[in-house]
Amino acid sequence: MSTTMSTTMSTTTVDTLRFATAGSVDDGKSTLVGRLLHDSKSVLTDQLEAVQRVSADRGQDAPDLALLTDGLRAEREQGITIDVAYRYFATPRRRFILADTPGHVQYTRNMVTGASTAELAIVLIDARNGVVEQTLRHAAVAGLLRVPQVVLAVNKMDLVGYEQGVFERIVEEFAGHAAELGLPSFTPIPVSALVGDNVVDRSARMDWYEGPALLEFLEDVPVGADPSDAPARFPVQYVIRDGEVRWYAGQLVSGSLRVGDRVTVHPSGEVSEITGISVLGTEAGAAYAPQSVSLRLADQRDVSRGDMITAGVDAPALTQDVRAAVCHLADRPLRVGDRVLLRHTTRTVKAIVRDLGGAAELAANDLGRITLRTAEPLALDDYAVSRRTGAFLVIDPADGATLTAGMADLT
Repeated sequence: MSTTMSTTMSTTTVDTLRFATAGSVDDGKSTLVGRLLHDSKSVLTDQLEAVQRVSADRGQDAPDLALLTDGLRAEREQGITIDVAYRYFATPRRRFILADTPGHVQYTRNMVTGASTAELAIVLIDARNGVVEQTLRHAAVAGLLRVPQVVLAVNKMDLVGYEQGVFERIVEEFAGHAAELGLPSFTPIPVSALVGDNVVDRSARMDWYEGPALLEFLEDVPVGADPSDAPARFPVQYVIRDGEVRWYAGQLVSGSLRVGDRVTVHPSGEVSEITGISVLGTEAGAAYAPQSVSLRLADQRDVSRGDMITAGVDAPALTQDVRAAVCHLADRPLRVGDRVLLRHTTRTVKAIVRDLGGAAELAANDLGRITLRTAEPLALDDYAVSRRTGAFLVIDPADGATLTAGMADLT
């Protein structure tokens, strides 16, 4: 086994784990999610009855658990996942929000949507086919989005006789690509979603595997640093005037702020002091991410929507030259010279596309690199440091449509 793999477990738990499934079409993502829901007793009786009826109409002997997540009529008719299907379930140890994302290359942008807020990604591989192009593409998206944890679920082990050698060959091949795809580590688990091996319960058919079942790993995996431990970032969303007093409302996306803290307003660079914090209409001495709060400053400053209030020495980089990794989301291609809008937290500025990493254009679902020049400075963090303040959207100024999702690279 490669040293790039991680099987370290922890008893640390969090309230909620957000995770996404990904992989090539027909690798069994929806069936795996359906198996998780079914075997963890998270399916309502009427939901299961509906799946049984549809499965029977198709001539299937057993319920097709993939239908628990393939909710769109077009998906059920075609037997594929088109959109991102979100499901919520819980065990005694943890709550889960899962996003079952599409496998087809033309729906890569949907996978970006599903994985953008995920703390863990499950990349599936059909044990019969091994690592294919779309497997690597989805792994690259997980790396691009800096998803903290990645599970390599080698599925359909029942169709290869539960052979240990098949599993190990696939894991070694994937490990050979992992580093270049931006995945410093991953956890491999052999499963059969159809039968249920190593999904919720460990399988006696693979006694050579000594690791956890998938649900065990999901319950125990350490995820997510406390956002209040990061540098303070407060994008101003709204200015509230209360007589002569101004309150600045928004969400504290990271860090903490206290009455008496010296703060800097970006991009102006003006310095002031917090004299009041209001949380849900009640004054407080401190605020912690991700609370929505209002701040009062010591003196009248020209602060407006889109400004960023920070505290401490770890200030964001002020820049008008934005370099980033991107996934293009729109059907309309993006080209050098295009005039666009760039939306970062609550701030929207005009920008022009300067470079596309040597490409002539970016088409829908393309992954690439981009350089933009903005009309005004932005208070950016590197996406590798902060997924909240390092991310942005490129928008069509004509109709407001989202064109591209960007992850700032300030290195």
